[in-house]
Amino acid sequence: MAGHATERHPHGADRLCGPGDRVYSRAVRRGRVPRAEAEPVPCLLELALLHPDPDDMDWLVPTSPQEVMTRLLRGVYDEVTQSQRRMGSAVAAFDWYAGLGRQLPDLAPPGEGTAIRVLDGLTRIQAAMDEATEACATEVLTVQPGGIRREAELTEGLHRALELRGRGVRMRDLYTHVARHGQGLLTYLELMGDAVEARTLDEVIDRLILFDRTVAFIPANTDRTMALELRHPALVEYLVTVFERLWRLAIPLTAPLPDTGIEGISHRERAIAALLAEGHQDAVIAERLGISVRTCRAHIARLSETLGATSRTQLGVRIAQVGLDGPSHGPAPAPAPAQPELRA
Repeated sequence: MAGHATERHPHGADRLCGPGDRVYSRAVRRGRVPRAEAEPVPCLLELALLHPDPDDMDWLVPTSPQEVMTRLLRGVYDEVTQSQRRMGSAVAAFDWYAGLGRQLPDLAPPGEGTAIRVLDGLTRIQAAMDEATEACATEVLTVQPGGIRREAELTEGLHRALELRGRGVRMRDLYTHVARHGQGLLTYLELMGDAVEARTLDEVIDRLILFDRTVAFIPANTDRTMALELRHPALVEYLVTVFERLWRLAIPLTAPLPDTGIEGISHRERAIAALLAEGHQDAVIAERLGISVRTCRAHIARLSETLGATSRTQLGVRIAQVGLDGPSHGPAPAPAPAQPELRA
């Protein structure tokens, strides 16, 4: 079947084709499959899901599902980190150009005056948001960082959300995983019904609200008392692309978080370990994951206990040893002390 050997399979390990799914599943159940049986699905070799049996080259053995899962988790983390860095650079550039526009208003070409508008003060921000809500006809996309949403924040925007739902507007919201533990968010989503779909990530970019893919709002300072209203098509399209990439990587709020593949290490602790390996301080890690510094340090203490580390330096070494600082290439070695049960 030479024709099958050259057939293209444009997908990754996270979305196997039907034939690939069947052959890989069979290989996992049996321990190996004949090489001829895998010829119609070259994707399995290309994705390193199957590899030659060193004892008999006519057979292929599977990569363990645990190793594949760990590889996918690391890939998701890397993509989110890269997207966040690009978004941070873009926001800084928007702010810089907006500042130049305020200093040299006479140089702005005709029609460009409303492409980027600076909204100074909560009253102006809320008025602009109300105006965009009234004009919105089909879709709202939002990114909500900061962990558990406060009741006041949810209540402040509830009237706009209910108005949108009444007009049949669909909403998609991105939160950090920590937001799953907030009762206020769960109540809000229950009120909104199927008008809102929510997903979560370890980290998200700063706050972003997009109406009908034509106007976007982002913060213009750290305390969020100023905002940028963006209507330039290229800028808005870029922000939509960032949102869609993050949305694809995120986990539906109704689905459980994936297991880390390492006993005794929770999903959140794996994210903390990766950020520690990058050299971030506790306060920065807490802010990026939407948790308090106290909670962050409690997780770091549990990481130290699980990995048998007695100092931050030793913890960094142990994180590297078990593969929490970079891509994993197989099951991590067991820490020295007895391992506690997996924490949620």
